[in-house]
Amino acid sequence: MLRELLTHPLFLTILIAGGGAQLLKILFFLVRYKRLHTLDLVATGGMPSSHAALAVGLAVSVYLGEGLSTAFFITLALASIVLTDAMGVRRTAGQEGLLLHQLIRKTGLKLREPHYALGHTPAQVIVGAVFGFAVAVLIYFFL
Repeated sequence: MLRELLTHPLFLTILIAGGGAQLLKILFFLVRYKRLHTLDLVATGGMPSSHAALAVGLAVSVYLGEGLSTAFFITLALASIVLTDAMGVRRTAGQEGLLLHQLIRKTGLKLREPHYALGHTPAQVIVGAVFGFAVAVLIYFFL
């Protein structure tokens, strides 16, 4: 049963697209900042978007396996929500949090330095989506 799970194309796509994008993000943080913080392991912003990679990888994998099915349309709707949220709602909320923190700091209050999750830029979401798409296609055709 475990072997069946670990060789299932849909599971592999989810694991490699989401996990692989998160590992790439950690490598980018390491190269850019020359350090690795434990919060970077679960960072929700940065390049590429692992949320976009996982959601798009899932939708593409379902499409390749089942075609235009109910499951595909559900995953497509889910992917569109995830992508919109990643660069819309979460980004706006993160920017407002950063601004609020800067305003409070100007009052002279000492605050602990926050770790902001600013959401994603459109480029980060696009790169994540392309990565997820590529993983799904590679697994479907080469596994």
